[in-house]
Amino acid sequence: MKSFQKKRSKQEAFFLILKGIAMGAANKVPGVSGGIVALVGGFYEELIYSFQRLNCVAFKLFFSGRLSAFWTYVNGAFLSLLFGGVLISYFSVSLFLDFALTQNETLVMGAFLGMILASLYLVTKQVPYWNRTLFIFLFIGFMGGISLSLAKPIAENDNLVFVFFCGLIGVSGMTIPGLSGSFLLLILGNYNLLLVDAVNALFDVISSGLVGDLAPLKDPITRRLLLIMAVFAGGSLTGLVSFSNLIKVVLEKYPHPTLVSIIGFIIGTLRLVYPWKDKQYLVDANGELITNRVGTPELVNYHYYLPEATQIETYVVILAMLIGAAILFLLDYYDRKRNS
Repeated sequence: MKSFQKKRSKQEAFFLILKGIAMGAANKVPGVSGGIVALVGGFYEELIYSFQRLNCVAFKLFFSGRLSAFWTYVNGAFLSLLFGGVLISYFSVSLFLDFALTQNETLVMGAFLGMILASLYLVTKQVPYWNRTLFIFLFIGFMGGISLSLAKPIAENDNLVFVFFCGLIGVSGMTIPGLSGSFLLLILGNYNLLLVDAVNALFDVISSGLVGDLAPLKDPITRRLLLIMAVFAGGSLTGLVSFSNLIKVVLEKYPHPTLVSIIGFIIGTLRLVYPWKDKQYLVDANGELITNRVGTPELVNYHYYLPEATQIETYVVILAMLIGAAILFLLDYYDRKRNS
């Protein structure tokens, strides 16, 4: 894999932060993969390269005090800009997405479906040829995506070993396009715990600490959530290094089958962002909603339906899909023009 060490202009740095914001937002929505943003945004190979460099050599450089060499070795400028955008997203755009999903999930999913369909088109263009072998890998990827999308969520579990495992698995959405890390956390039952409760607790501590208020740290629940976040982050870092090394080998040896499998996987998971669906929740014998620890209703499954052509909301959702696709095409056009 080629070296990506280079000095970025202020404009390139700004747009890399924006891509990080988009990646963070995508990772927050179940069914949407941040890896797709990296693939379509043209920085997927550099992302894998940089993750792969977070190894024993990097730790030796860091703990021996050779910070400049460490920064260069891990492509620190790229990672800091990208994950600076991801952090900004988690405390801004992601919060807006949470609100938007509660207000009109159909509209939001329509926009994301448009983006994913556009990304599918752009990714498919990267396949230089098609043959029988590639169609087999396309089918394998498709079946993998369908199987994942049909999985049922399990109960929430705040055991620290399990939380570490969630970090290990959940971060795969950054390294494997089409695989939604947030959806995996939803299946594992810890989506609310890790991406809502823990993130909100961290935000409260940081925002209060900036004004000298350390009261949130006195709350035992907040301290527990911060510990959970730290363990989750450790699992995520371990997963990033592990998956990136695996992906690096696979991409180098089997680039076209890997890309085609990703395309099939994305197609197989499209049902996760299908806009027109009703949620079915678990109820008790009295017809009351059964909620989890944070008061969120326990989801049983989705009921899918076809929209009526006469409903104005249908046209609004279709418009959102077109806008989502247009945004992807415009970003792709700008990237190609800037790099030409």
